[in-house]
Amino acid sequence: MDFELRRAREKLEKEQKERKERARVKLDRDRKAKEEARKQREAIEAVHRSRRLDAIQAQLKVDEQMQENLLAGRGIVFSRILEAVSFQGSGDKIKLPPSCFTGLSDQGAFDKGPLYFELSVVHQEGFSEMNDTDSKQSTTHSGVLEFTAEEGSVGLPPHVWSNLFPIDSPKAPLIEVRYVWLPKGTYAKLQPDVVGFSDLPNHKAVLETSLRQHATLSQGDVITVNHGILTYKLQVLELRPSSSVSVLETDIEVDVVGQDSGLASSQPVLKPLIFGKAESGMVEEGNYNYFKFSIDNDIWDRIAAEDIRIEVKIEAETDNGDTDLYMSKHPLMFPTRHQHEWSSHDIGSKVLILGSKDKNLGMGAYSIGVRGFKGTTKYNVAVSIQENSNHKVGQQAGSSSPMDIDTVECRNCKHFIPSRSIALHEAFCSRHNIVCSHPGCGIVLRIEESKNHLHCDKCGQAFQQGEMEKHMKVFHEPLQCPCGVVLEKEQMVQHQASICPLRLITCRFCGDMVQAGTSAMDVRDRLRGLTEHESLCGSRTAPCDSCGRSVMLKEMDIHQIAVHQKS
Repeated sequence: MDFELRRAREKLEKEQKERKERARVKLDRDRKAKEEARKQREAIEAVHRSRRLDAIQAQLKVDEQMQENLLAGRGIVFSRILEAVSFQGSGDKIKLPPSCFTGLSDQGAFDKGPLYFELSVVHQEGFSEMNDTDSKQSTTHSGVLEFTAEEGSVGLPPHVWSNLFPIDSPKAPLIEVRYVWLPKGTYAKLQPDVVGFSDLPNHKAVLETSLRQHATLSQGDVITVNHGILTYKLQVLELRPSSSVSVLETDIEVDVVGQDSGLASSQPVLKPLIFGKAESGMVEEGNYNYFKFSIDNDIWDRIAAEDIRIEVKIEAETDNGDTDLYMSKHPLMFPTRHQHEWSSHDIGSKVLILGSKDKNLGMGAYSIGVRGFKGTTKYNVAVSIQENSNHKVGQQAGSSSPMDIDTVECRNCKHFIPSRSIALHEAFCSRHNIVCSHPGCGIVLRIEESKNHLHCDKCGQAFQQGEMEKHMKVFHEPLQCPCGVVLEKEQMVQHQASICPLRLITCRFCGDMVQAGTSAMDVRDRLRGLTEHESLCGSRTAPCDSCGRSVMLKEMDIHQIAVHQKS
């Protein structure tokens, strides 16, 4: 009996222990479930709280951006992200799609004057290799040319494209176009990338002509200035009163500082020459080396009085090559075989004598171009002042002219010989001398020299046999002008000096060296002798110094005569 009771009690205790264990496990499981649920609720609440904070921050950022856009755009808010597409143009004016015109017009942007935009690169995934310096240069400013671009794209001229993407660009670059208001500029400091820009004749006028194609300037931008065959790049170092300014209808004080000495120049450079001091050099075939010198007022007075003359001389080694000499007066800074005022093509040494009778000579700066004609040639070039010796001194008092004595003309050489020795002279002359039979020549040559005496079949000039090859190549080899005309050298020089629409002229209104273009469209401008560029450039207005009235530049002289009776 006791055994059964003990078994029953043990069984009961075991069941109670199992129930307690199950209850404890369930309690632990419920406690863990509650803890997990609490953590999940806290996580969800943290996510919601973070989202609310992000939303608040985003709204604050949007409000700040809106406020910034309102301040930058003077009450106009306009921003678009567009795909950049390049097009060939000049200046900094971009092309926008027609939808931008509608968006700006609805806000009255056109009533506030010229439109200016801030352009910023939108960095994309896969194009993060730009360094910090490039990132700083990924913002610039521009004006607008027209609203004809395709929807979703913006057309960028080379100037804007190179400043936004100085090294490389993604396949489909995106930029943000934002309307801004810019103050009128008052001061700009620029630095050319190579030496020689300040040597340009009237380089401030050259820069003004280039800036006339721009609407804005931004600090850090690089401006490209073209002058004839030369291209200069100038970096904007400083602007006032802001780091980005408008250059429309304003007078800006421009300061051009020296070129960074660490940069190498790929442009031709004019090396200065000192009178009487030779400079040596080496030139390869087809290349040019350039030098410059100046004639001041004192030297020109002596030249005009025929006391002195200018001698330009090149001594070249003819063993392995030869050179050509070209010379021009500024503003033509770099004379070539097509464009020059003086030239010499002799084999070996070459000399140009410039005196008072030369109508192209005067006070000013001159350029000398040494061109490699064949091979690589070493040379020495010098400019010197030579005294004129026109006075005959030491003349004997008893001298007499050939006609004062009894003379007879030699039948061979046509010289007048004393009659007492004419027979002996003719016998000797007929055996040793020969007269060139070419029409207009008549030069007397030794028989052995006559074999090397030749005349050009085209122009009739006389040369030694060794000089004929160079003469034919220089003067009679057809040359093609960039305008398409094919002419020989002499005709080409005349063509590019007076007829070619691509010839470079100095505009009488802006002072820059520009392409002449075709004849002016206006008949009155053609009668005035204005070129196509001068006709357009002269249409700009300027206030009259006497009355302040705005008058076209090309009409200013007529206005002065007709209104103010000034001759």
